[in-house]
Amino acid sequence: MRIGEVAQASGTSTKTLRYYEEFGLLPDPERTPAGYRDYGPEVLGRLDFISRGRAAGLTLAQIGQVLAIRDGGQAPCRHVTDLLDTRLEVIDRQLAELEQLRITITALHADAAGGDPATCSAEDVCRYL
Repeated sequence: MRIGEVAQASGTSTKTLRYYEEFGLLPDPERTPAGYRDYGPEVLGRLDFISRGRAAGLTLAQIGQVLAIRDGGQAPCRHVTDLLDTRLEVIDRQLAELEQLRITITALHADAAGGDPATCSAEDVCRYL
């Protein structure tokens, strides 16, 4: 398959495919006699894996680590589990921070909703923040 066909079949762009090659996520494809990239059908499975990794919040570097383990002939399951454990810890921390932010904004909103703009000082931008 040529690069445009792979892009269409995978729902990505040719620019992204070239970037993935440069980054090392995709192996260098064969070339036609005219110099065009000629991908095998296995590239679609690899692109699907990259897409699922991105959807899970993994970085391209982390996805590259997993692919390197697999390309080296090993099962990357333990490494993936460790990456997902770390992602869950980050998400839990972000959720706690967002909950605290919600509490803060709710209190600010309650103060602002009951305020009278006519009583605002001209020296303050806004007393509710």
